[in-house]
Amino acid sequence: MTTFVDRVELHVAAGNGGHGCASVHREKFKPLGGPDGGNGGRGGDVTLVVDANVTTLLDYHHSPHRKATNGKPGAGGNRFGADGQDLVLPVPDGTVVLGADGEVLADLVGHGTAFVVAAGGRGGLGNAALASARRKAPGFALLGEPGDVRDIVLELKTVADVALVGYPSAGKSSLISVLSAAKPKIADYPFTTLVPNLGVVTAGEVVYTVADVPGLIPGASEGRGLGLEFLRHVERCAALVHVLDCATLEPGRDPLSDLETIEAELAAYGGLEDRPRLVALNKTDVPDGQDLADIVRADLESRGHRVFEVSAASRKGLRELSFAMAGVVAAARAAAPVQEATRVVLRPTAVDDTGFTVTVEDGFYRVRGVKPERWVRQTDFANDEAVGYLADRLARLGVEAELWKAGAKEGAEVVIGPDENAVVFDWEPTMATGAEMLGRRGEDHRFQGQRPAVDRRRERQLGRDDADAEYAAFDPLSSGRAADEDA
Repeated sequence: MTTFVDRVELHVAAGNGGHGCASVHREKFKPLGGPDGGNGGRGGDVTLVVDANVTTLLDYHHSPHRKATNGKPGAGGNRFGADGQDLVLPVPDGTVVLGADGEVLADLVGHGTAFVVAAGGRGGLGNAALASARRKAPGFALLGEPGDVRDIVLELKTVADVALVGYPSAGKSSLISVLSAAKPKIADYPFTTLVPNLGVVTAGEVVYTVADVPGLIPGASEGRGLGLEFLRHVERCAALVHVLDCATLEPGRDPLSDLETIEAELAAYGGLEDRPRLVALNKTDVPDGQDLADIVRADLESRGHRVFEVSAASRKGLRELSFAMAGVVAAARAAAPVQEATRVVLRPTAVDDTGFTVTVEDGFYRVRGVKPERWVRQTDFANDEAVGYLADRLARLGVEAELWKAGAKEGAEVVIGPDENAVVFDWEPTMATGAEMLGRRGEDHRFQGQRPAVDRRRERQLGRDDADAEYAAFDPLSSGRAADEDA
C-alpha cells in the first residue's frame, strides 16, 4: 500500500451563499409592517494550512474531492441565514499549490501558513436590506453567489537542509540511519528506498535535517527510474552531499563516473548550480573500497570538492562529515535574508475606475467586470422587479453609456460574464429606470412579457370596475349617497 504521496490533483469547491428572503411583516393591527426578509449566509471557504504533524499528501490521494458547506438562506422576521463552515485542509510544510494550467498559486512554507484556495460565495440580500426611500417594499431578494470551484495540484517539496544524492544502493539510507534516529528500509538491492527519508542531525550547536533523495540514475531528469518524481525534493536544500559507492560490483562504474552522471542529471533539472557540494566516499570499510577511495580522492579534490571517507557500517568519518554539513548549513542560514513581518498593502480602487469593460465580439457586446458579473449571478430572472433592479444598477454603474460609446443600437445582443457562465440580453437603450416605473410588488413594467393568466384577471377586474361605474351613474340612490358624501 502506498504510504508516501508527494503529488496529488485536488478538486475543491467552496460553499454557495444562501439566498436572501423576500418577506413582508404581517401582524394584527399592523397593516404596514414593511419588508422583513433576512440576508443569506456566506458560503464556507476552502483553506490550505501548513501542519507540522502532516508529512504526506496521502489523505488527498484517496479522497481528492473536498467541499465546504453552503450558507443558509435568510428568513422572515429579519432572520439572517447561518454562514457555511470553512473547510481547513492540513498540508505538509513545503507544499506548492499549482493551478490547472501549471501556474504557481502559493508556496506554503512554515507552520501555520494558510492560503484560501477557494472562496465561499456571498449571501444574497433580503428585501429588508434592499428597501430604500424610493423602493419601500421590494418584492424580491438577491440570490446567493456560487462558491469557487477549481482543480489544483499539490506538490510536496521536502524542507531539508542537506540532500544526500547518489546512485541506488550507494548507502544514503544507511548514512541517515547512523547520523540520526531515522530508521529507513535498508537492503542490498537497487531502489530499496522508494520515498524520501528525513533525519534530524545534531552537530555541536547546529541542528539540521538531512534528506535521502532516491532513484537518481542516468536519465532521471527525463523520467527514467524514480528520479523525476523526487528531484523536486532537492530544490529547498541548502547543500548537496554526493554519496559515492566505493565498493560497487557493477561494471563500468566508479566514483568519478557516478559523480559526473549525477551532476549531469542535476544540471538538466536546473536551479541547483549555486548549492555547495560535499563528497562522501562511502563503504571504505571494505578493503577494495578503501583502495579505490585513495585513488580518486586526489582527483576529486583537484576539482574543488571537499572529500570525506566514511563508512556507515564502522561509523568511520561520520563525525567529520556531520560537522562539515553543519558548517555549510550555518553559513547558509547566516546568509539568508532576515524574515520580515508581512506588510499589509492596501490598494484602493482608482476614483475614475468604473470596474468594467465593454468589448465588441463577433456581432455582440460583452460586458466584463466584477460588479456586473456578480450582480447577474445574484438576480432572480423569474422576478420582473428583480430584473428591473438589475437594470437600475447597471445604468448607475455606467454600462448603458459605455454601450452607446461602443456603437450599440436598440436590440443589440449584450453578453455579461464569461463564456461558460454568461447571460444574454436584448438591449433596450431607451429604457427608463427608477422606482417610479414599478407596478405591483414582484412586477416591473419594463419587463412585461406574455402572461395570459394575469391579463385575464386584469380584464375581469376592469370589467367589474366599468360595470360598477355604469350602475352608479344610473342608480338614483347611489347618486344621492354620493352627493351626501361629497357634502
